[in-house]
Amino acid sequence: MTENLLLAFGLTLIAGLATGIGSILAFFTSSTNTKFLSLALGFSAGVMIYVSMIEIFVKAEEALVSYAGPGTGNWLTVGGFFGGILIIALIDKFIPKSGNPHEVKKVEEVKSVGKKVKDPELLKMGTFTALAIAIHNFPEGIATFTSALQDPALGIAIAVAIAIHNIPEGIAVSVPVYFATNDKKKAFTLSFLSGLSEPVGAVLAYLLLMPFLNDMVFGIIFAAVAGIMVFISLDELLPAAQKYDEAHLSIYGLIGGMAVMALSLLIMN
Repeated sequence: MTENLLLAFGLTLIAGLATGIGSILAFFTSSTNTKFLSLALGFSAGVMIYVSMIEIFVKAEEALVSYAGPGTGNWLTVGGFFGGILIIALIDKFIPKSGNPHEVKKVEEVKSVGKKVKDPELLKMGTFTALAIAIHNFPEGIATFTSALQDPALGIAIAVAIAIHNIPEGIAVSVPVYFATNDKKKAFTLSFLSGLSEPVGAVLAYLLLMPFLNDMVFGIIFAAVAGIMVFISLDELLPAAQKYDEAHLSIYGLIGGMAVMALSLLIMN
């Protein structure tokens, strides 16, 4: 149990702090590799959709049916799933478009804005984007932590998928701050810190949920996690992948992510 806890916290930390990788890439890259970005985001979406519907939803249903019986258990599973979707949708609703991490931009697009508009508003833009990403990533931290706690192999897959999609978010934070302050350290720090909300989400999940963890609580959390990850995939990852799509790479990435996840689950089971 202790080993699983440490692994769950570690995976959540790694996934969240991938925003720092995006920040570093933004400083040393003049253009975006659109083919790789499209493929990687599609792959991430494939992993998250497959594992949510085939593994996480099923485990949530098993736990809730075991606790409340087939009828009530199935209703609770579906309610938890759409409840998770509602939570992340409401978070998106209250984040303005300009600061929404779903509005993924290329490195060169963000840099061109910085060069043309050198004013204090850029610092405000970068700071607000960091705050928006922190709020948005909070439930992702809970998703990674609870998944890794229940099944380490599952947690690793989810952590990798979330880390991939956190990289462009780091770019969105660091570049405006850098052009506003001409301070790479400050830009990197703000980008890095924006990812800390994921391990914070893990800590709160541990402190608030672990004392009450039984089949019902676990099942509802897992069902909500499935809903959150499906929403993120459909609302963020796939549209971003298709924005930079070349020769259907986003779909190839999507199918590849599903295939890798399916194969890994077969091997693990």
